[in-house]
Amino acid sequence: MSSRRAAWPLVAVFTAGYLASYLLPTIVGRLSVHLGLTPAQAGLVGSALLLSSASAGFTLAGRVEQYGSRTPARVGLVLAAVGYGSAALAGSVPLVVASVVVGGFGSGAATAVAAAGIAAQRDPHRTSSLGLLTVSATAGALYLTIPHLGGGHRLPFAAIALVALLVWPATTRLNGPTAPEESASRITGRLPHRRSGLVLAGGMLVWSMAQNALWGVSSRIGVVQVGLSEVTVGAVFAAALGAGLLGVMGAGVLGARVGRAVPIGLGTVVIAGSIVVSSSARDLGSFATGEILWNTVYPVVLSYLIGLAASLDVRGRWAVLAGSASSVGVACGPLLGSVLSEEAGYPAMGLILGAATLLVAAPVTAVALHTGGRPLVPGSVRRRGGAPAALLAATTGSLSGAVPKLGSPEQAVTELRVRRRRLVRSAIRTAGPDGGPDQSNAYASTSDR
Repeated sequence: MSSRRAAWPLVAVFTAGYLASYLLPTIVGRLSVHLGLTPAQAGLVGSALLLSSASAGFTLAGRVEQYGSRTPARVGLVLAAVGYGSAALAGSVPLVVASVVVGGFGSGAATAVAAAGIAAQRDPHRTSSLGLLTVSATAGALYLTIPHLGGGHRLPFAAIALVALLVWPATTRLNGPTAPEESASRITGRLPHRRSGLVLAGGMLVWSMAQNALWGVSSRIGVVQVGLSEVTVGAVFAAALGAGLLGVMGAGVLGARVGRAVPIGLGTVVIAGSIVVSSSARDLGSFATGEILWNTVYPVVLSYLIGLAASLDVRGRWAVLAGSASSVGVACGPLLGSVLSEEAGYPAMGLILGAATLLVAAPVTAVALHTGGRPLVPGSVRRRGGAPAALLAATTGSLSGAVPKLGSPEQAVTELRVRRRRLVRSAIRTAGPDGGPDQSNAYASTSDR
Protein backbone atom coordinates (compact mmCIF):
# COMPACT_ATOMS: atom_id res chain seq x y z
CA MET A 1 0.00 0.00 0.00
CA SER A 2 1.41 3.34 -0.95
CA SER A 3 1.84 6.17 1.52
CA ARG A 4 -0.63 8.35 -0.35
CA ARG A 5 -3.25 5.65 -0.34
CA ALA A 6 -2.76 5.00 3.38
CA ALA A 7 -3.11 8.66 4.40
CA TRP A 8 -6.89 9.02 4.67
CA PRO A 9 -7.45 5.85 6.80
CA LEU A 10 -4.78 7.11 9.20
CA VAL A 11 -6.53 10.49 9.37
CA ALA A 12 -9.82 8.74 10.17
CA VAL A 13 -8.27 6.62 12.94
CA PHE A 14 -6.45 9.70 14.27
CA THR A 15 -9.79 11.53 14.51
CA ALA A 16 -11.45 8.71 16.43
CA GLY A 17 -8.51 8.50 18.85
CA TYR A 18 -8.19 12.23 19.53
CA LEU A 19 -11.87 13.10 19.77
CA ALA A 20 -12.26 12.27 23.46
CA SER A 21 -9.60 14.78 24.51
CA TYR A 22 -11.21 17.47 22.33
CA LEU A 23 -14.59 16.90 24.01
CA LEU A 24 -13.09 16.86 27.50
CA PRO A 25 -14.56 20.19 28.70
CA THR A 26 -18.13 19.12 28.03
CA ILE A 27 -17.45 15.64 29.44
CA VAL A 28 -16.03 17.02 32.70
CA GLY A 29 -18.72 19.70 32.95
CA ARG A 30 -21.59 17.27 32.42
CA LEU A 31 -20.16 14.68 34.81
CA SER A 32 -20.06 17.39 37.48
CA VAL A 33 -23.59 18.63 36.83
CA HIS A 34 -25.49 15.42 36.08
CA LEU A 35 -23.71 12.88 38.29
CA GLY A 36 -23.26 15.13 41.32
CA LEU A 37 -19.45 15.10 41.25
CA THR A 38 -17.33 17.95 42.51
CA PRO A 39 -15.18 19.72 39.89
CA ALA A 40 -12.08 17.95 41.20
CA GLN A 41 -13.80 14.55 41.07
CA ALA A 42 -15.05 15.18 37.55
CA GLY A 43 -11.54 16.24 36.54
CA LEU A 44 -10.20 13.04 38.07
CA VAL A 45 -12.53 10.98 35.86
CA GLY A 46 -11.26 12.88 32.82
CA SER A 47 -7.70 12.23 33.94
CA ALA A 48 -8.45 8.50 34.30
CA LEU A 49 -9.72 8.46 30.71
CA LEU A 50 -6.64 10.14 29.32
CA LEU A 51 -4.19 8.23 31.50
CA SER A 52 -5.64 4.99 30.18
CA SER A 53 -5.19 6.39 26.69
CA ALA A 54 -1.54 7.16 27.42
CA SER A 55 -0.92 3.65 28.77
CA ALA A 56 -2.15 2.19 25.48
CA GLY A 57 0.36 4.34 23.61
CA PHE A 58 3.27 3.19 25.78
CA THR A 59 2.13 -0.43 25.37
CA LEU A 60 2.09 -0.22 21.58
CA ALA A 61 5.23 1.88 21.11
CA GLY A 62 7.49 0.01 18.68
CA ARG A 63 5.00 -2.84 18.27
CA VAL A 64 2.69 -1.43 15.60
CA GLU A 65 5.20 -2.47 12.93
CA GLN A 66 5.13 -6.04 14.24
CA TYR A 67 1.35 -6.37 14.56
CA GLY A 68 0.51 -4.26 11.53
CA SER A 69 -1.81 -1.25 11.66
CA ARG A 70 -5.10 -2.99 10.95
CA THR A 71 -5.45 -5.26 14.00
CA PRO A 72 -4.44 -2.73 16.72
CA ALA A 73 -6.63 -0.08 15.08
CA ARG A 74 -9.63 -2.40 15.05
CA VAL A 75 -9.08 -3.48 18.65
CA GLY A 76 -8.76 0.15 19.69
CA LEU A 77 -11.92 1.21 17.88
CA VAL A 78 -13.90 -1.71 19.36
CA LEU A 79 -12.71 -0.85 22.88
CA ALA A 80 -13.58 2.80 22.30
CA ALA A 81 -17.06 1.98 21.02
CA VAL A 82 -17.75 -0.49 23.84
CA GLY A 83 -16.22 1.64 26.60
CA TYR A 84 -17.78 4.98 25.70
CA GLY A 85 -21.04 3.30 24.76
CA SER A 86 -21.16 1.66 28.19
CA ALA A 87 -20.36 4.99 29.86
CA ALA A 88 -23.29 6.54 27.99
CA LEU A 89 -25.63 3.82 29.27
CA ALA A 90 -24.27 3.69 32.84
CA GLY A 91 -26.01 5.63 35.57
CA SER A 92 -23.61 5.11 38.49
CA VAL A 93 -20.23 6.67 38.98
CA PRO A 94 -18.22 3.40 39.37
CA LEU A 95 -19.62 2.02 36.11
CA VAL A 96 -18.94 5.28 34.30
CA VAL A 97 -15.34 5.34 35.54
CA ALA A 98 -14.72 1.71 34.55
CA SER A 99 -16.25 2.26 31.12
CA VAL A 100 -14.25 5.45 30.61
CA VAL A 101 -11.00 3.61 31.35
CA VAL A 102 -11.83 0.96 28.72
CA GLY A 103 -12.80 3.60 26.18
CA GLY A 104 -9.68 5.63 26.91
CA PHE A 105 -7.46 2.62 26.26
CA GLY A 106 -9.20 2.17 22.92
CA SER A 107 -8.64 5.82 22.03
CA GLY A 108 -4.96 5.52 22.93
CA ALA A 109 -4.53 2.41 20.77
CA ALA A 110 -6.12 4.17 17.79
CA THR A 111 -3.93 7.23 18.31
CA ALA A 112 -0.77 5.09 18.57
CA VAL A 113 -1.56 3.36 15.27
CA ALA A 114 -2.18 6.70 13.60
CA ALA A 115 1.03 8.22 15.01
CA ALA A 116 3.17 5.32 13.79
CA GLY A 117 1.57 5.49 10.36
CA ILE A 118 1.99 9.26 10.11
CA ALA A 119 5.72 8.92 10.83
CA ALA A 120 6.08 6.72 7.74
CA GLN A 121 4.29 9.16 5.46
CA ARG A 122 6.14 11.08 2.78
CA ASP A 123 5.09 14.33 4.51
CA PRO A 124 4.32 13.67 8.22
CA HIS A 125 3.48 17.30 8.94
CA ARG A 126 0.88 17.46 6.20
CA THR A 127 -0.81 14.25 7.37
CA SER A 128 -0.83 15.32 11.04
CA SER A 129 -2.25 18.70 10.02
CA LEU A 130 -5.01 16.96 8.09
CA GLY A 131 -5.78 14.79 11.11
CA LEU A 132 -6.01 17.80 13.42
CA LEU A 133 -8.17 19.54 10.84
CA THR A 134 -10.60 16.62 10.77
CA VAL A 135 -10.83 16.17 14.53
CA SER A 136 -11.27 19.93 15.05
CA ALA A 137 -14.11 20.01 12.53
CA THR A 138 -15.78 16.98 14.14
CA ALA A 139 -15.47 18.41 17.66
CA GLY A 140 -16.71 21.82 16.51
CA ALA A 141 -19.82 20.29 14.98
CA LEU A 142 -20.50 18.39 18.21
CA TYR A 143 -20.05 21.52 20.32
CA LEU A 144 -22.70 23.21 18.19
CA THR A 145 -25.21 20.36 18.53
CA ILE A 146 -24.69 18.74 21.96
CA PRO A 147 -25.84 21.75 24.08
CA HIS A 148 -29.18 21.81 22.21
CA LEU A 149 -29.87 18.09 22.70
CA GLY A 150 -29.47 17.67 26.45
CA GLY A 151 -28.88 14.06 27.43
CA GLY A 152 -26.72 14.70 30.47
CA HIS A 153 -23.36 12.93 30.49
CA ARG A 154 -24.62 10.31 28.02
CA LEU A 155 -24.53 12.32 24.81
CA PRO A 156 -20.79 13.15 24.61
CA PHE A 157 -19.84 9.54 25.29
CA ALA A 158 -22.36 8.27 22.76
CA ALA A 159 -20.96 10.66 20.14
CA ILE A 160 -17.40 9.37 20.63
CA ALA A 161 -18.59 5.75 20.44
CA LEU A 162 -20.49 6.50 17.23
CA VAL A 163 -17.45 8.09 15.59
CA ALA A 164 -15.38 5.00 16.47
CA LEU A 165 -17.95 2.78 14.75
CA LEU A 166 -18.07 5.03 11.69
CA VAL A 167 -14.29 4.90 11.34
CA TRP A 168 -14.20 1.07 11.46
CA PRO A 169 -14.57 0.55 7.66
CA ALA A 170 -11.43 2.65 7.07
CA THR A 171 -9.30 0.00 8.81
CA THR A 172 -9.68 -2.31 5.78
CA ARG A 173 -7.23 -0.02 3.98
CA LEU A 174 -4.55 -0.37 6.66
CA ASN A 175 -1.75 -2.91 6.39
CA GLY A 176 -1.89 -6.27 8.15
CA PRO A 177 0.73 -8.06 10.25
CA THR A 178 4.27 -8.26 8.89
CA ALA A 179 5.39 -11.66 7.58
CA PRO A 180 7.95 -13.37 9.89
CA GLU A 181 10.73 -13.34 7.28
CA GLU A 182 10.01 -9.70 6.45
CA SER A 183 9.83 -8.77 10.12
CA ALA A 184 13.23 -10.39 10.70
CA SER A 185 14.75 -8.18 8.03
CA ARG A 186 13.54 -4.99 9.64
CA ILE A 187 16.17 -2.68 11.01
CA THR A 188 16.33 -3.00 14.76
CA GLY A 189 18.39 -1.28 17.37
CA ARG A 190 18.07 1.44 19.91
CA LEU A 191 16.20 4.65 19.28
CA PRO A 192 17.98 7.34 17.27
CA HIS A 193 18.28 10.89 18.63
CA ARG A 194 17.72 9.65 22.17
CA ARG A 195 18.61 12.89 23.94
CA SER A 196 16.50 15.04 21.62
CA GLY A 197 13.64 12.56 21.81
CA LEU A 198 13.64 12.50 25.61
CA VAL A 199 13.72 16.30 25.81
CA LEU A 200 10.89 16.52 23.30
CA ALA A 201 8.79 13.91 25.11
CA GLY A 202 9.29 15.62 28.48
CA GLY A 203 8.52 19.01 26.97
CA MET A 204 5.36 17.73 25.31
CA LEU A 205 4.24 16.24 28.64
CA VAL A 206 4.46 19.60 30.43
CA TRP A 207 3.17 21.54 27.40
CA SER A 208 0.11 19.29 27.06
CA MET A 209 -0.53 19.35 30.81
CA ALA A 210 -0.73 23.15 30.79
CA GLN A 211 -2.98 23.21 27.73
CA ASN A 212 -5.41 20.61 29.01
CA ALA A 213 -5.49 22.06 32.51
CA LEU A 214 -7.12 25.13 30.97
CA TRP A 215 -9.18 23.20 28.43
CA GLY A 216 -10.59 20.95 31.16
CA VAL A 217 -11.99 23.91 33.12
CA SER A 218 -12.76 26.29 30.23
CA SER A 219 -16.44 25.40 30.34
CA ARG A 220 -16.62 26.25 34.05
CA ILE A 221 -14.74 29.53 33.48
CA GLY A 222 -17.40 30.54 30.96
CA VAL A 223 -20.34 29.46 33.12
CA VAL A 224 -19.12 30.34 36.64
CA GLN A 225 -16.73 33.27 36.22
CA VAL A 226 -18.13 34.93 33.08
CA GLY A 227 -21.78 33.97 33.69
CA LEU A 228 -22.55 32.48 30.25
CA SER A 229 -25.05 29.75 29.45
CA GLU A 230 -23.95 26.32 28.25
CA VAL A 231 -25.29 27.12 24.78
CA THR A 232 -23.21 30.31 24.58
CA VAL A 233 -20.10 28.53 25.86
CA GLY A 234 -20.64 25.80 23.27
CA ALA A 235 -20.91 28.44 20.55
CA VAL A 236 -17.63 30.02 21.71
CA PHE A 237 -15.92 26.62 21.64
CA ALA A 238 -17.31 25.90 18.17
CA ALA A 239 -16.01 29.28 16.93
CA ALA A 240 -12.64 28.62 18.58
CA LEU A 241 -12.36 25.20 16.96
CA GLY A 242 -13.39 26.75 13.66
CA ALA A 243 -10.54 29.22 14.02
CA GLY A 244 -8.35 26.22 14.78
CA LEU A 245 -9.33 24.80 11.40
CA LEU A 246 -8.00 27.95 9.74
CA GLY A 247 -4.82 27.73 11.79
CA VAL A 248 -4.21 24.10 10.83
CA MET A 249 -4.88 24.84 7.16
CA GLY A 250 -2.41 27.71 7.36
CA ALA A 251 0.17 25.42 8.94
CA GLY A 252 -0.40 22.89 6.18
CA VAL A 253 0.18 25.54 3.52
CA LEU A 254 3.24 26.93 5.32
CA GLY A 255 4.74 23.49 5.78
CA ALA A 256 8.48 23.48 6.48
CA ARG A 257 9.24 26.77 4.71
CA VAL A 258 10.32 28.43 7.95
CA GLY A 259 11.36 25.22 9.68
CA ARG A 260 9.75 23.96 12.88
CA ALA A 261 11.55 26.06 15.48
CA VAL A 262 9.83 29.36 14.64
CA PRO A 263 6.23 28.02 14.69
CA ILE A 264 6.88 26.02 17.87
CA GLY A 265 8.69 28.78 19.77
CA LEU A 266 6.63 31.77 18.70
CA GLY A 267 3.38 29.82 18.81
CA THR A 268 4.03 28.66 22.38
CA VAL A 269 4.58 32.26 23.50
CA VAL A 270 1.24 33.27 21.96
CA ILE A 271 -0.45 30.30 23.63
CA ALA A 272 0.91 31.34 27.04
CA GLY A 273 -0.56 34.83 26.61
CA SER A 274 -3.94 33.52 25.46
CA ILE A 275 -4.12 31.21 28.49
CA VAL A 276 -3.77 34.21 30.78
CA VAL A 277 -6.41 36.17 28.84
CA SER A 278 -8.94 33.32 28.85
CA SER A 279 -8.54 32.40 32.52
CA SER A 280 -8.88 36.02 33.72
CA ALA A 281 -11.90 36.81 31.50
CA ARG A 282 -14.86 38.59 33.07
CA ASP A 283 -16.99 39.15 29.99
CA LEU A 284 -17.91 37.39 26.76
CA GLY A 285 -15.49 39.43 24.62
CA SER A 286 -12.33 38.63 26.57
CA PHE A 287 -13.37 35.01 27.11
CA ALA A 288 -14.04 34.49 23.40
CA THR A 289 -10.82 36.31 22.44
CA GLY A 290 -8.68 34.14 24.68
CA GLU A 291 -10.35 30.88 23.63
CA ILE A 292 -10.32 31.67 19.91
CA LEU A 293 -6.70 32.87 19.89
CA TRP A 294 -5.61 29.89 21.93
CA ASN A 295 -7.45 27.33 19.79
CA THR A 296 -6.13 28.96 16.62
CA VAL A 297 -2.49 28.57 17.58
CA TYR A 298 -2.65 25.40 19.70
CA PRO A 299 -3.27 22.90 16.84
CA VAL A 300 -0.67 24.67 14.70
CA VAL A 301 2.06 24.13 17.30
CA LEU A 302 0.79 20.61 17.98
CA SER A 303 1.03 19.70 14.29
CA TYR A 304 4.67 20.82 14.20
CA LEU A 305 5.44 18.94 17.42
CA ILE A 306 3.92 15.76 15.98
CA GLY A 307 5.89 16.24 12.77
CA LEU A 308 9.08 16.86 14.74
CA ALA A 309 8.60 13.66 16.77
CA ALA A 310 7.90 11.72 13.56
CA SER A 311 11.10 13.06 11.97
CA LEU A 312 13.27 11.65 14.76
CA ASP A 313 12.56 8.02 13.84
CA VAL A 314 11.16 6.74 10.58
CA ARG A 315 9.69 3.69 12.33
CA GLY A 316 7.44 5.97 14.35
CA ARG A 317 8.69 4.99 17.80
CA TRP A 318 9.42 8.56 18.91
CA ALA A 319 6.09 9.67 17.45
CA VAL A 320 4.27 7.11 19.61
CA LEU A 321 6.40 7.69 22.73
CA ALA A 322 6.21 11.48 22.53
CA GLY A 323 2.49 11.25 21.81
CA SER A 324 2.02 8.99 24.82
CA ALA A 325 4.01 11.36 27.02
CA SER A 326 1.77 14.12 25.74
CA SER A 327 -1.23 11.98 26.67
CA VAL A 328 0.10 11.66 30.23
CA GLY A 329 0.25 15.45 30.40
CA VAL A 330 -3.23 15.67 28.93
CA ALA A 331 -4.41 13.14 31.53
CA CYS A 332 -3.02 15.17 34.42
CA GLY A 333 -4.43 18.40 32.97
CA PRO A 334 -8.07 18.24 34.10
CA LEU A 335 -7.15 17.34 37.68
CA LEU A 336 -4.43 20.01 37.79
CA GLY A 337 -6.78 22.64 36.40
CA SER A 338 -9.53 21.70 38.82
CA VAL A 339 -7.23 21.76 41.86
CA LEU A 340 -5.54 25.05 40.87
CA SER A 341 -8.85 26.77 40.10
CA GLU A 342 -10.38 25.67 43.41
CA GLU A 343 -7.32 26.58 45.50
CA ALA A 344 -6.08 29.72 43.77
CA GLY A 345 -8.89 30.86 41.47
CA TYR A 346 -9.04 30.97 37.70
CA PRO A 347 -6.82 34.06 37.11
CA ALA A 348 -3.99 32.70 39.31
CA MET A 349 -4.34 29.31 37.62
CA GLY A 350 -3.87 31.00 34.23
CA LEU A 351 -0.70 32.77 35.38
CA ILE A 352 0.79 29.51 36.65
CA LEU A 353 -0.10 27.60 33.48
CA GLY A 354 1.16 30.44 31.26
CA ALA A 355 4.49 30.51 33.09
CA ALA A 356 4.86 26.71 32.74
CA THR A 357 4.12 26.98 29.02
CA LEU A 358 6.79 29.65 28.56
CA LEU A 359 9.38 27.63 30.48
CA VAL A 360 8.93 24.57 28.28
CA ALA A 361 9.13 26.60 25.06
CA ALA A 362 12.94 26.91 25.24
CA PRO A 363 13.97 23.22 25.37
CA VAL A 364 11.37 22.11 22.82
CA THR A 365 12.43 24.86 20.39
CA ALA A 366 16.07 23.87 20.96
CA VAL A 367 15.22 20.32 19.84
CA ALA A 368 13.64 21.71 16.67
CA LEU A 369 16.76 23.81 16.00
CA HIS A 370 19.17 20.98 16.77
CA THR A 371 17.55 18.27 14.66
CA GLY A 372 16.24 20.58 11.96
CA GLY A 373 13.10 18.43 11.85
CA ARG A 374 14.27 16.86 8.59
CA PRO A 375 13.43 13.16 8.20
CA LEU A 376 15.29 11.07 5.67
CA VAL A 377 14.54 10.40 2.06
CA PRO A 378 15.59 7.32 0.04
CA GLY A 379 19.11 7.78 -1.26
CA SER A 380 20.27 10.22 1.40
CA VAL A 381 22.78 9.47 4.13
CA ARG A 382 21.32 8.99 7.55
CA ARG A 383 22.12 11.72 10.03
CA ARG A 384 24.62 11.08 12.82
CA GLY A 385 26.43 8.45 10.76
CA GLY A 386 23.65 5.86 10.82
CA ALA A 387 22.71 3.36 8.12
CA PRO A 388 22.22 4.74 4.62
CA ALA A 389 18.63 5.71 3.88
CA ALA A 390 18.69 3.48 0.79
CA LEU A 391 19.08 0.52 3.16
CA LEU A 392 16.28 1.86 5.33
CA ALA A 393 14.06 2.24 2.28
CA ALA A 394 14.65 -1.37 1.33
CA THR A 395 13.67 -2.61 4.76
CA THR A 396 10.91 -0.30 5.93
CA GLY A 397 8.91 0.16 2.77
CA SER A 398 7.92 3.82 2.73
CA LEU A 399 10.47 6.43 3.81
CA SER A 400 10.09 10.15 4.14
CA GLY A 401 12.24 13.17 4.74
CA ALA A 402 14.72 15.59 3.39
CA VAL A 403 18.44 15.57 2.76
CA PRO A 404 20.42 17.18 5.60
CA LYS A 405 21.88 20.53 4.72
CA LEU A 406 25.60 21.05 4.48
CA GLY A 407 27.10 22.84 7.38
CA SER A 408 24.49 21.74 9.90
CA PRO A 409 25.78 21.15 13.44
CA GLU A 410 25.71 17.40 12.82
CA GLN A 411 27.82 17.61 9.65
CA ALA A 412 31.04 19.33 10.57
CA VAL A 413 33.25 20.06 7.55
CA THR A 414 37.00 20.14 8.09
CA GLU A 415 39.11 21.98 5.53
CA LEU A 416 42.38 20.26 4.63
CA ARG A 417 45.15 22.32 3.06
CA VAL A 418 48.02 20.68 1.19
CA ARG A 419 50.94 23.05 0.84
CA ARG A 420 53.40 21.00 -1.20
CA ARG A 421 52.60 20.38 -4.84
CA ARG A 422 54.61 17.16 -4.79
CA LEU A 423 52.22 15.66 -2.23
CA VAL A 424 49.31 16.58 -4.44
CA ARG A 425 50.85 14.80 -7.41
CA SER A 426 51.60 11.75 -5.28
CA ALA A 427 48.08 11.59 -3.88
CA ILE A 428 46.52 11.96 -7.30
CA ARG A 429 48.76 9.27 -8.75
CA THR A 430 47.68 6.87 -6.02
CA ALA A 431 44.01 7.67 -6.53
CA GLY A 432 44.07 7.34 -10.32
CA PRO A 433 42.29 4.49 -12.12
CA ASP A 434 45.48 2.70 -13.09
CA GLY A 435 48.17 4.75 -11.42
CA GLY A 436 49.88 5.29 -14.79
CA PRO A 437 52.16 8.25 -15.32
CA ASP A 438 50.06 9.79 -18.09
CA GLN A 439 47.00 9.84 -15.88
CA SER A 440 48.84 11.37 -12.94
CA ASN A 441 50.52 13.99 -15.07
CA ALA A 442 47.19 15.01 -16.58
CA TYR A 443 45.72 15.57 -13.16
CA ALA A 444 48.90 17.19 -11.89
CA SER A 445 48.88 19.68 -14.72
CA THR A 446 45.32 20.51 -13.83
CA SER A 447 46.30 21.12 -10.20
CA ASP A 448 49.13 23.39 -11.32
CA ARG A 449 46.60 25.80 -12.77
